[in-house]
Formats: sequence, C-alpha cells, structure tokens
Amino acid sequence: MSLSFPPRQLYYNGKAQAATSGKSFQTINPATATPLADIQIASNADVDAAITSADRAFPAWAQTPLIARARILHKAAALLRERNDEIARVETLDSGKAFTETSTVDVTTGADVLEYYANFIGGGGLNGETTQLREDAWVYTKKSPLGVCAGIGAWNYPIQIALWKSAACLAAGNTMVYKPSEYTPLHGQTLAEIYTEAGLPDGVFNVINGAGDVGAYLTGHPLIAKVSFTGQVATGMKVAGAASGNMKYVTMELGGKSPLIVCPDAELESAVDGAMMANFYSTGQVCTNGTRVFVPRTMKAAFEKSLLEKIQYVRAGPLFDEQTNFGPLSSKVHYDKVVAYIRHGIESDRATLLCGGVEKPTVPKDLQAGFWVQPTVFTDCTDSMRIVKEEIFGPVMSILYYDTVEEAVRRANTTELGLAAGVFTKDLNLAHRVIDQLQAGITWVNTWGESPAEMAVGGWKKSGLGVENGRRGIEAWLQNKSTLVDMSGAVVSVFAKL
Repeated sequence: MSLSFPPRQLYYNGKAQAATSGKSFQTINPATATPLADIQIASNADVDAAITSADRAFPAWAQTPLIARARILHKAAALLRERNDEIARVETLDSGKAFTETSTVDVTTGADVLEYYANFIGGGGLNGETTQLREDAWVYTKKSPLGVCAGIGAWNYPIQIALWKSAACLAAGNTMVYKPSEYTPLHGQTLAEIYTEAGLPDGVFNVINGAGDVGAYLTGHPLIAKVSFTGQVATGMKVAGAASGNMKYVTMELGGKSPLIVCPDAELESAVDGAMMANFYSTGQVCTNGTRVFVPRTMKAAFEKSLLEKIQYVRAGPLFDEQTNFGPLSSKVHYDKVVAYIRHGIESDRATLLCGGVEKPTVPKDLQAGFWVQPTVFTDCTDSMRIVKEEIFGPVMSILYYDTVEEAVRRANTTELGLAAGVFTKDLNLAHRVIDQLQAGITWVNTWGESPAEMAVGGWKKSGLGVENGRRGIEAWLQNKSTLVDMSGAVVSVFAKL
C-alpha cells in the first residue's frame, strides 16, 4: 500500500537522522484505519546522540542575548502561521480531528505561545530583582536555565502541546529533546525543521520517536535536567517519581474528571452549550473536559430537552468537510477503551442512556472502518458510578442532579483529580464563591475550555505538578541564583578577641 507521507526520521544536530534501531511503526489515520507513514524508532544510542547534541548546544544557547532568542521564536511563529493550513491538514489526518478545528486552534494557539514568550523575554521578563538591604549591602537575583530538558508530548493536541513545552523551554535558554506520542508523531520533524529554518542553532531542539520504553530511557538519562510530561495520571506518576528521585525538575499535566456546575439561575442555552463544548469538542479527548455536569434537579426536564435538541449539531463526517465538527477517536486501542466504558455505563452502572451508545455514528462508506463513536450522554448518574469516577477521555457526558449549590460543590470535590472546573450562573458573586471552593487548578465562569497563552494552566491533586503558559509557566524552566553584596569593607565576625 502506498503511504500518504514519506518515512519520519529522528532529528538532532540540526537535521533529520536515520534511526539505527532498524525498527519502525506505522501511524494510522483514525478516520479510515489506514496507515499514513512509517515512523523510525530511536534506539538507546540514538537517544544518547540526541541528548549529546542538546548538551553540546546548551552553553551557547544559554548565553545567547534574550532579544536574539526572541527574534528566532518570532520567526518560528511566523512560519507556523504561514503554513497553518498545510500543518493542520497533517494534524487532521494523524489525530482524527476535524480540519475546522485543527486549522483554527491547534497550530495558531501554539504559535500564540511562541509569540507570548518571545515578547516576554524580549521585554525584560527574565530580569532578576534587586533589593537594598542597608546603605552598604544589597541583594540581586538572576534567573538561569536548567540545561537539557525532555518533553513528552500527548496525542490529542500534538503540535500545540509540543509548542507549549518547547516555547517556554527555549525562551528560558534551555535545549530540548522531544518525543511525540507514538499515536500522533507526524508533527515532530515538521516542527524541528521550522525551528531550524527560523534560525535556531543546531541541537537546541531535537526529536526522537518511539513508545513508552523510548520515553523512559530519555527521561531517566543522567544529562536530563527536567522532564515535562503530558499524559494519563498513572504514567505521569511513574515518570514524576523516577525524575524527582534523581533530583530532576518536573512539570506534569495529567488527567481530570472535571465538574461543570450549572447553578439554578444559569441561562439555560448557554449552560447547555458550555456542557457540549466541555464534552464533545475534540471528540471528548481533552484532559480538561467537564464530564461531570451538575444540574439542579428543578432544571432536569428543560436541560435534557435542550441538550437533545442540540445533539443534532454534532456532525461526524469527512474530516475536511467544512460542516464536520466531530471526528473519530485517535486509535483502535482508545476506541476499545471508550466503548467499554459506554457499555459499562449501560450494563453495570445502569445509568440512563439519554443518547448515543456503543454503535458507530452514520458516516460515509469509506470511513466506516475508522474509530468512530457517537456523542453519548448518561443522565440520572450517581457519584459512585464508574463512568462518573474514572476519566474516559471520550465524548461521554454524565449528568448528575443536585438540590443545593453547597451539595454540588461538595460532590464536585469528591475526586482524587483536580485539573479543571467551571460554573454557569448570572450571579457573579456566587460564581466567585463557588470557584473559590472548587479544588482545581484551571477554572472558568460562564465559559469552558479556552486556555490562552497568557493563562497559566496546571492541575491540583493527582492532576499534575507545576503549570504551563503565562508568566508563571516560564519559571518552571529556570533556576534562581541570589547574591548578597556587602560593600562595607569589613566582615562582621563573632571570632574576635574579647
């Protein structure tokens, strides 16, 4: 079978490099279940070579003037925007997301983060602080990069997450070895080539390919100073434990089971729209999705009626059709997992199936082998149900009814996860009180899902460590040095003759 793309290689020392393992895997188009390209797998020696390339490049990059770094990042952002549709088409084929999404979100939001950090460092954002202690003594601080860092990407927002990690990392003066998810790897070499074209020195950004074993070897390497990981909770906990045990810095953006609370006074249509965006955008494959929707018992009939009316606007179909806004799941493995959860919700949890189910949606014949599911809504759910407690990472909404807002908040917090949360209400005083009580690192009021470059995002509890983006996001890629200068000309000593 002729593949859509040429083989993807590794990328280090400023150019594509053939893997020495002699092994490869195929990345699959989720819409059709057909292969797209052969992806070369890095051997341990290849990972060593990529890390050595990054280590060799680090001293000069760390000393590069901030304004020069900023110009390179700005150029890379401009190249991404120029090639937006071209890159988005590849993201659509690789991830299964509709082109209406990848062309308007994935590339552009990644470029936004590059521009944000280019502006930040170019405008003095990495300047330290100076404090006058007394007339003849003062303290100053300096921010320094960490060294060679590892970035482990996720499959749901491939190039966006690669940019979220690399933008702050490179702006801070570090170098990076990046491993894309084995389910959506096509963007890695493309991004590396864009960075090189923008003027990034050889070895500053490098790409290796492979599954979890390659990632484990990368993150455990003694030259790696920091690990930034996006993925599921269980894997993240293992990665964080291994990294912190070797005194590496870590940033972990993990999973969630986020609550969306609809207050009794909420505007019904807006709340339903928010719930749908929080469950069906990206086919539900978003870590911050608000999959536990808490609705006042008095609004039950109206909420369900409006939701059923709007479900028809979730349109599965050819991914490059401008009417399509709902794609397949990312892989066969993930499809089987999500369908198993839906079946469990029906057969074991005994939740009321409002719409959807285990059958595939109606799609054209050439797409029927793909990993398609229906947008699914369960109602009359209880907190003890497995579909309510565990992250499904698919288009599966659970509606839970409540009697008081205090009850809803208490139940919303009954989870080990704390990535995101939100509230819909016309009463802004109530909104702020509820948000303040919700145990989550990312929260929204009367909206859901937007994460601009200026907004630091990260989870509480088992949903993560540290934050990405915003002013705080770059701090995770720096180490601080404090210096006290005494100008008195004498050293005060307790060791003096009495």
